[in-house]
Amino acid sequence: MTPGRALLYATSVGAIGLGVRSVTRGAVPVEVAAGAVVAFASVVMAGVVEPRLGMFADVVNRGEPRPDAPRLALTFDDGPSLEHTPRVLDALAAAGARATFFVIGRKLEGERARLVRRAHDEGHAIGCHGHAHDRLFALRSARRVRDDLKTALAAIADVTGSATSLFRPPIGHTNPTIASVAEELDLDIIGFSVRGYDGTARADEAKVRARLISGLADGAIALLHDGAERDDFTPVAPAILPDVLGAMRDAGIAGVTVSELIAPVD
Repeated sequence: MTPGRALLYATSVGAIGLGVRSVTRGAVPVEVAAGAVVAFASVVMAGVVEPRLGMFADVVNRGEPRPDAPRLALTFDDGPSLEHTPRVLDALAAAGARATFFVIGRKLEGERARLVRRAHDEGHAIGCHGHAHDRLFALRSARRVRDDLKTALAAIADVTGSATSLFRPPIGHTNPTIASVAEELDLDIIGFSVRGYDGTARADEAKVRARLISGLADGAIALLHDGAERDDFTPVAPAILPDVLGAMRDAGIAGVTVSELIAPVD
């Protein structure tokens, strides 16, 4: 059982116990009831916004360590970007590393589609990051979530010629609806174990670099961005990627795709 699920069950039992107590021994004070409601809502919200808790979905946050052949998965969200994705691909090629790109379906047209095809042809994995990258994805109905993912998955298959089973929800949010639709579509929900917090216009290049390099470890899944969701700022990941790849080389850690990282070891 994941820590998040254990926390949810514990708070649920507590809420039920409080209700039983109110029925059998009289209503609890209003401030106690209000505090319990706030606490339960806070736990549920934490489960939605923090995928690493694994509260509502089975999220893959890392792979099994392999001390004999250390490796990690670099992942890039919110692309493809005509300006920045080529820089990322060039840096990966120079280092002989592979990565995983969680692409936004609506961006897979024209030159951007050709970039994704290039990434696929160069051995990188292509994952789904939704079609519209709806920031309110976790509030949508099952039908809307399903339609969005099916559209994005079809676009990826059309560009690369193959289906993907890798899915990272928009904004990283999960809930029972998203988990159910992902299972229905046979998708693995991919989280992360280390992030640089590089997905904002105000991200500090030095701090992002330091966070990522300090978190490099065998089996890790690292979250970066090769594009801005709305193409309205320059992500720092392309600039710091050569340093990150250099640190991986010095530590003897290979860069592999998520699919390779989580594949069963014989």
